[in-house]
Amino acid sequence: MTVNELLKLIPDEIFRRLAVETRVDNQVKKLSGELMFKLILFSMLNSEKVSLRVMETYLHSAQFKSFTGYDILDSRYNSIRDRICTIESEYFERLFTEVFALYNKALKEETSLCRVDSTMVSVSARLFAGGITNNSETHRFLKYSINLKGSLPCSVKIFKDPAYASEDRALAEAVHADHLIEGNVVVFDRGLRARKALEQITSDRKFFITRGYQAIRYTPKQSIKIPDKPLQSTVTIHSDEMGFLINKNDSPTKHTYRIIKGTIDDSGEPICFVTNMSTEDCYTIAHLYKQRWDIEVFFKFLKQHLNVNHLVSRTENGMKVMIYMTMIVAILILTYKKLNNIKGYKIAKLRFEIELDNEMIKAIVILCGGNPDKAAHLFKSRSG
Repeated sequence: MTVNELLKLIPDEIFRRLAVETRVDNQVKKLSGELMFKLILFSMLNSEKVSLRVMETYLHSAQFKSFTGYDILDSRYNSIRDRICTIESEYFERLFTEVFALYNKALKEETSLCRVDSTMVSVSARLFAGGITNNSETHRFLKYSINLKGSLPCSVKIFKDPAYASEDRALAEAVHADHLIEGNVVVFDRGLRARKALEQITSDRKFFITRGYQAIRYTPKQSIKIPDKPLQSTVTIHSDEMGFLINKNDSPTKHTYRIIKGTIDDSGEPICFVTNMSTEDCYTIAHLYKQRWDIEVFFKFLKQHLNVNHLVSRTENGMKVMIYMTMIVAILILTYKKLNNIKGYKIAKLRFEIELDNEMIKAIVILCGGNPDKAAHLFKSRSG
């Protein structure tokens, strides 16, 4: 699928409807919500390190004008900064949600596994009030908890309250608030281990798989037969039991859980899984948990190729706008990567950028009365 075909999956009607529903353009003459979306998108794709100055420069470029369809764009650094600080962040949040739904469907991943995890972004204490201190006098931290559904991020929650330094609170809230997990399976690491949080997830009718500690306390109720080990399995399961977990007050949980113990074949390291799934066999549970690593790869992609650690705005509203835009850019590149069977993230992003650049050059050629089809061989990209 070409970049042009990919972008056309987002209908223009979405921008108009959300602008009305969120009132993002009320009392705004120049920098509309749709224009800001395209400016940030364009800047993220064409710059290794986005800044307000970079956005101002791109705003006046011929390529950006051809990309947006606007002939005259006149705004300065200060107006872009003020707009990002005050623009209705709900507009970008809802854009992210709708863009995910469109591309999740295009990839046919509506029932795919969910993986939830968090990452921290460091902010200078001189430039940002609040945040998670983490025993540092010079830096504060923001936490992003992200749900990766299939290949794409489907939800993100931003935490700056120190109470959310604990994954028991941050991940629990992220899982509880995400309706896309209902009826599906979510996988997370053992940072979330509070019995209260696991009980809430189970009461929400959401299925989870997580790691447990070997010394996990529980009261066994039933032993489950271990099937033959699949050839592709990288763990050997030794026990599979259903029972009640014991909380810190020495009381049993209301719901029953499966505690599956085994060893990792390569290292001989013991491993323990905890889940509220009762129908899948233990080796399937282990295989599903192994896919949690996908979100670690996703975080690496965000940091290395989308520079998520660099904050353009120091205001809470501006940071929300930029993280939602980062997720949208990630969705576009990851969808392009998968539909075109591209192996590396770096190459997928580069090819996306080149193809988008070619489309803008074609538009400029047409505006000048030329015919880009006469040089079609220059714009042809290698597939696969």
